[in-house]
Amino acid sequence: MGTHHGFTFDSFQRWRRSFEIAFWPLFFAVNIVLNAMDSVMDHPDFPRWQPWTWEASSGLVMMALIPALVWTSRRWPIRFETWYRNLPRHLGYSVIFSVLHVAGMVALRKLVYAVVGQHYVVGRWLPDFRYEYLKDIRSYFWILVCIGLYRLWVVRFQGEASLLAAPDVGPPVEPVEQPERFLVRKLGKEFLLCAREIESLQAAGNYVNLRVRGRDYPLRATMAGIEARLDAQRFVRVHRSYVINLDFLAEIEPLDTGDARLLMRDGTTIPCSRRYRAALRERFGQSATA
Repeated sequence: MGTHHGFTFDSFQRWRRSFEIAFWPLFFAVNIVLNAMDSVMDHPDFPRWQPWTWEASSGLVMMALIPALVWTSRRWPIRFETWYRNLPRHLGYSVIFSVLHVAGMVALRKLVYAVVGQHYVVGRWLPDFRYEYLKDIRSYFWILVCIGLYRLWVVRFQGEASLLAAPDVGPPVEPVEQPERFLVRKLGKEFLLCAREIESLQAAGNYVNLRVRGRDYPLRATMAGIEARLDAQRFVRVHRSYVINLDFLAEIEPLDTGDARLLMRDGTTIPCSRRYRAALRERFGQSATA
């Protein structure tokens, strides 16, 4: 399923990782150049290398902190149903973010100044930190908003799965303890996904990705929680982060480490931990001869 212009999620997936890696360096490079040009005009009596050093040191340190912000935004997302629990945590992390940002950029500035034979003078730390923190907290939450909007767009484009809700009146149509179908929303449309069509499941932060016909559908759940509700005769845990459907397992490749590599029917490979390998071979053998 794609857009009217032929742009599909599968085509986006081919360069998605490159886009995500390149976006922030490109953004901060543009931001550094624009801010440095403004700073040069605001400080005409200073050598040009100094405003450029100020802005570059700030941008480079903030860019280096982006992976930590991506992790915290995934670990403690700010959503309508979770903001009151996670917002205080992010306020605390914004202080840590600002401390690291200020300490890093001061260290870089001192290094550059020392290279050119000068000394970078740090002002009164408390008033200066208050000033920097007011800027940093805006940057912190602005970055979280950008990351959240991007993930929302990806989820809407990719599709997101959820368990069927119990009816308001009367018994559920199918057992809630072991659902036979999942509800999938994609590009404003909804359709039902049979549980037996799921090829594998992968834990991804607060989500579990359901892999169906080469596409992943995020389900907001824990791996342990969803594993307990799947058919134990068909689905088996093979790794701390993976559960597979035995119907789609093609081959088990033993590794020298004692682990194994699983080849699925669609050609994808999934790791199998040593602790699950023996049980899997037994299960797979029974499944193959059935």
